[in-house]
This record gives sequence, C-alpha cells and structure tokens, in this order.
Amino acid sequence: MPLLQFSNVDYSYPSGESDFIRALYSVSLSVERGEFVALVGCNGSGKSTFARLANGLLVPDGGNVTVDGMSTSDKNALFDIRKKIGVVFQNPDNQMVTTIVEDDVAFGPENLGLPPQEIRERVDWALDSVGMLDHAKSGPFRLSGGQKQRVAIAGVLAIKPELMILDEATGMLDPDGRREVLDVVKQLNRKENMAVVMITHFMEEAALADRIVILDKGHVSRDGGRELFAAPEAFTNAGLDLPLYVRAAQKLKARGMDIGCPLSADEFTDAVVDALKKEDRA
Repeated sequence: MPLLQFSNVDYSYPSGESDFIRALYSVSLSVERGEFVALVGCNGSGKSTFARLANGLLVPDGGNVTVDGMSTSDKNALFDIRKKIGVVFQNPDNQMVTTIVEDDVAFGPENLGLPPQEIRERVDWALDSVGMLDHAKSGPFRLSGGQKQRVAIAGVLAIKPELMILDEATGMLDPDGRREVLDVVKQLNRKENMAVVMITHFMEEAALADRIVILDKGHVSRDGGRELFAAPEAFTNAGLDLPLYVRAAQKLKARGMDIGCPLSADEFTDAVVDALKKEDRA
C-alpha cells in the first residue's frame, strides 16, 4: 500500500460569487515509503495545493487522497494522518509559535499528548538531526534564514512523520541557507528512510531526487526518474528551465562533445574529463 495516494483528484478555488479557478484536475500519483520525489512546475501549476491536500488542510472536490489507506476526507482520521505527514512551508517565520527554539520544536509532540520524557528525547533528537542542538535555548527570530528553516524542519521531525513535504521550503533562502536545508533533507531520506516530497522550482534541487513529477496547469504531465532530464521538452513544455549542468552539456553537444546528461558539478567534471581522454586516445 502506498504511503500517499492521489486518485483522480480535482480541486478548485472559489473566485467571485459563482466562478472557480481549477488548481488540480485528474491528478493520480503515489509516494512509497522511503522515496525522494521532486514535484516541479511553474507558478500556478498546483504544487502548493498538492501539499495542502496531502495532509488534509484541503479536501478534494473530486477523487480521493489517502495516507496509509486513510482518506483525508474522513475528519476522524486527520489526527493520525498528520502524525504520518509533516509539511514545511516556504516562510519559516510563519511556522514559529514560541520564543525559544526547543519550545517551538516541542509544540508538535506536546499536541500529540506524549509524556514529558519522550518529548524531551524527540526534541533533542530532532534538533541534533538538523544540526541545531546548540541553539536549543536561542530565540528563533535571531537565527539566520537557513537556521530558522532547519528549526522548522526539526519541528516536523519531532512528530516523527513517515513523509515530509517541503513546499518551496528553500525559496526564501540564500544559496548557503538552501544548501544547509538540502543537506539535512538528503540525510533524513538516506539515514532515517523518511519519504520526502520536495516541491521546488529550482531545477538543481529537483536533480537531487530519485523521481521527478512535473505539474503543468494542474495536471501531471510527466513522472519519471533522473532520465527525464535527458528529454528537455518535458521541462520546457511546462515552462521550466533545465539544471545548469544539463544546459552546459547541451551546448557542448552542439559543438561536438556528447557527455550525456550530468546533473551535478562532479558528474559534469567527470564526464568532460572522460570525453577528453577518449578524444586523446582516438
């Protein structure tokens, strides 16, 4: 059974007295335990609506969303659903509810009614997991953007969800802050086997995932592995750019050097070196 399942999901927002804006239509996809999925699309493609539907903040107009077999349309199941799925939003300031970092991280476990000793253990584990244990007594609003977002992630982690959804969680961060958060997310996926859905418009971030889902005008246009980047039209048709190293590889190919589809600096460098060696041997 998939951890998260969207089955022919439709959702529209009211616009005026009788009009509606369709955000998602006929969306069907699943996320398995331990998967790392990048959900990409232009503004207005339905990415944030997907996140809110996934943990029951919104209920679909049509179709069904289930979490470990529980329907988000069942109000009696929402408590259990939100223990399994945690969402980190774009602005960390909007997710802070207290004036001390460790109290903020404890907020979720306290609402689960956990005993004090378990809450203490979860808070320490979550802060340690994101490299913020030394800031446990700090005030959240004195932290950098990257540090705040790591605290927001720790707050979700303390609930110990099986799936974390990051809804443009790096969108307001500088490159260093973005790198900090991405390093944490990759470690959680690999070491804790936590499923991740990373909603992003940064293609370099999407290249970190094992699977890429492209939303275009509220519908899933493509769903596949890293090999999707070798088909540029899958992204350009949806109004998306390609990762930097893919674009660079395309330019080299146009000049007669085919190095495939590297997705990182290391892959690009290795591919260029291999191609030059082959030319020398030829």
